[in-house]
Amino acid sequence: MRRFNTSKEENHQIDISPLIDMVFILLIFFMVSTTFVKDMQIDIDRPGAASATPSKSKSIRVFIDGNENIFVDGQQVRSWVLQGKLRDLKAKDESPSVLIVTDKGVSADKLVEVVDQCRLSGIKDVGVATEREVGT
Repeated sequence: MRRFNTSKEENHQIDISPLIDMVFILLIFFMVSTTFVKDMQIDIDRPGAASATPSKSKSIRVFIDGNENIFVDGQQVRSWVLQGKLRDLKAKDESPSVLIVTDKGVSADKLVEVVDQCRLSGIKDVGVATEREVGT
């Protein structure tokens, strides 16, 4: 009588391809759902205020550095060009707001000039960032 070997070698491997698929799906989900705060790399010492409140993250940011240079979208602009640049950005957004990030040493004249140019471009919601602004 013949004896048959009844114990077969079973392949005990774990299929990890569904796990890899899930990891990539989660990675893509978190990358898409994360809000990135994009500030310029300008050395700015922001002023403080007791009545400061957090700002919206979707506002147009206008930077004024210590030398009173104006930056919008990473490009330096002159004060007389600022109004046209903001009108172009306003056309892309339905209800834009502007957040002016300024250095503590910037003169009041320059700040008022920038705020005036922002309002003349048709944007009504204009704010000035302080130390308590979100994303600092």
